[in-house]
Amino acid sequence: MNLPGVPLQQAGDALNYALDHGINYIDTAAGYRNSEEIIGETISHRRSEFFLATKTGKRDYASAKEEIERSLARMKTDVIDLLQIHYVNYVSEYKLAMEENGSYRAALEMKEAGKVRFIGITGHRPELLAKWVSKGDFDQVLFHLNLAQPFALDELIPMATKMGMGKVAMKPLSGGFIQPVEKAIRYPYSQDVNVIISGMVSVDEVKQNLAAMELEVEAEERKELEAMALELGAHNCRRCNYCSCPIGVTIPDIMISSQVRKSLGLLPKGDGFYQRMKEPIMSCADYEPCREKPLCEEKCPYHLPMQKVVQEAASYFA
Repeated sequence: MNLPGVPLQQAGDALNYALDHGINYIDTAAGYRNSEEIIGETISHRRSEFFLATKTGKRDYASAKEEIERSLARMKTDVIDLLQIHYVNYVSEYKLAMEENGSYRAALEMKEAGKVRFIGITGHRPELLAKWVSKGDFDQVLFHLNLAQPFALDELIPMATKMGMGKVAMKPLSGGFIQPVEKAIRYPYSQDVNVIISGMVSVDEVKQNLAAMELEVEAEERKELEAMALELGAHNCRRCNYCSCPIGVTIPDIMISSQVRKSLGLLPKGDGFYQRMKEPIMSCADYEPCREKPLCEEKCPYHLPMQKVVQEAASYFA
């Protein structure tokens, strides 16, 4: 997802270094700008060395089939190892994807044609994903798992394990908020997952990630990491993005980073986010339509005190 944000040479160097050092799972999506083209341009000649996962965000059969075909061409490959139905957060979206003329049918046809090997699903609602994967339609599931978002441990990971599915944990740094990087990586590494995808964009980041996983996580360290997750996950935000802010505050980022900010401080990327968000955050308390009943909180399926947390975030600029 992050490779389109760096020069092509840097992206290619990172990908090839990763392959050279035993990383063999490459994650992308049709919706990640030109990420698929970068993969096709820089490592398609090494196709036999990696497991390739991409995603379709379409919900209908025709659009999904067209997108999957386009992904094959962009990545210069004859087969996608894992095709995921992408970013399914609402029951209505799941129903659309799974109906007769939905995107799942397109994935299934491509699998039958030998152009897709496995079918997965991704989303930000772990309790809903747990229900959906229990039906046996998917081979794999992609979900958040980090020190500030341990929620997949409750229902989703046990269900995926029971179903014999591939379990891929994303955003171990929660989009650049969690430090130190080593602890952030080692937390999902200590859990019952098969793959961790962290969004590396340089050779140095690949080296840093690999170094974090050189040693296995022993019982004492795991206990420490799980205690941190209990503390840092107290915000209870799943990043489902049901909420929206009329003045432009990206509420899930504020919610998820709130405990991290107080306990550990922020990585440079996280600080940059807060600097960009300064004006909307400072405006939250004065937005008249939200004074009596915050608009964001009405939409939250977890009934979280989002307005309070956003306004507390203003202290970061003091």
